[in-house]
Amino acid sequence: MPATTAETLSLVTRNVSVAPLVLLSVADHYGRSAKGTRKRVVGVLLGQNDGKNVRVSNSFAVPFEEDEKDPSVWFLDHNYVESMNDMFKKVNAREKLIGWYHSGPKLRASDLEINELFKRYTPNPLLVIIDVQPKEVGVPTDAYFAVEEIKDDGTTTSKTFVHTPSIIEAEEAEEIGVEHLLRDIRDVAVGTLSTRITSQLQSLQGLHLRLRDIGQYLQKVLDGDLPVNHAILGNLQDVFNLLPNLSTPKMGSSPAAALANGAGMPSQTDNSELARAMSVKTNDQLMTIYLSSLIRAITAFHDLIENKIQNRQQQEEKDDKVNGKKDDGVIGNKADKDVKINGVPNKDMKDEKPEPGKGRDPTGDRKKDGRL
Repeated sequence: MPATTAETLSLVTRNVSVAPLVLLSVADHYGRSAKGTRKRVVGVLLGQNDGKNVRVSNSFAVPFEEDEKDPSVWFLDHNYVESMNDMFKKVNAREKLIGWYHSGPKLRASDLEINELFKRYTPNPLLVIIDVQPKEVGVPTDAYFAVEEIKDDGTTTSKTFVHTPSIIEAEEAEEIGVEHLLRDIRDVAVGTLSTRITSQLQSLQGLHLRLRDIGQYLQKVLDGDLPVNHAILGNLQDVFNLLPNLSTPKMGSSPAAALANGAGMPSQTDNSELARAMSVKTNDQLMTIYLSSLIRAITAFHDLIENKIQNRQQQEEKDDKVNGKKDDGVIGNKADKDVKINGVPNKDMKDEKPEPGKGRDPTGDRKKDGRL
C-alpha cells in the first residue's frame, strides 16, 4: 500500500484539469518528431498547483532519446529544460513548472527515474500521459503522482505511481480559439444536427466505457483479485447518490396509512411522484419538440406552394405577352393588305367597267351632244 492513507487521499482527490492548448502542442510535437515510429515524445507541463487543484495551462517539448532495447538507457536535456523554464517565467510568471508529459500510451519502466529528475524543479511532479492516437472514445489523458509504497514484509520502500482523475477544461478565450479551429477543419457538407448527434453519441460511448471499467473493477474486488479501496468506493457511492431514483413501485397504501403504521417517510409515494413529475416534464418537452417540427414542416410546405403559384403566374403572364405580340402582328399585316387594295387598284379593279348610267359625268355628255 502507499505511504500513508492521508497522502494517498490527497493525491487521488486532486482535481487535474488540462487545457486544450496542451493537447494541441503534444499532438504537434508527436507529429513533428515521432509520427510513424514507436518512439514517444517527452515535454514539460506548466501551470498552477495549489495542493487541491492542478491546472495545466501550457507546455513545451524537450529533447529526449531512449534505447528501445534497454529502457533504463535514456537521455533528457535538463539544461534545455532550465533555459526554457526561465524564458517562460519572463512571459508569464504565474505559470510554473508542475510536471512533465509523454505520449505513452502506457507507463514505462524508466518513468520513475525521469520523475525523480523533475523533482529538482518541483517537489511533487505531475505525470500526464497523453494518448495522441486514441483507439477508444474518451478523455485521452491519464494523470499520475509518484508516492512511496510501504511493503507488508518490512522491506525497504519503493516508488510507485498513483492514478488521479483528469479532465479537459478550457477557459473562455481558449473555447473561442478551439471553436474557430474546429470550424476550419469541420466538414461543411455535414449539418449542425448531425454534428450534435455525433457528439452526443461519442459522449454516450465514453460514459459506457467508464461504466464498464467500474463494473470490471467491482467484479475484481468481489472476486478477491483486488483489495478493497474505501476511497474509490466512497467516490462511487457519491456518484450513485447523485442519481435520481426514478423507480415506480406499486402503491400498497396511502401516505397517511404508511405514517400511521410507523413506516416513516412515504418513500414510495415520493418516488412515484418524482417519477410522474419527470414523465410529465419529459412528455411536455417531447410534445413541444413535436409541435415545433410539425409547424416547421407546414411552413415549409406553405412556402413551397406559394413558390409554385408565383412561378405559374409568372409563366402565364409571360405566355400572355408572347401571344399578344403575335396577335398585334397578324392585325397589322391585314391592315396593310387592305390599304394596298384600296389605294392601288389591282388587276380585278382595273378590268372592271362601269355599268351604264353609273359613273358618267353629265357635263361630258352635254359636250358630246353639242348642247354646251
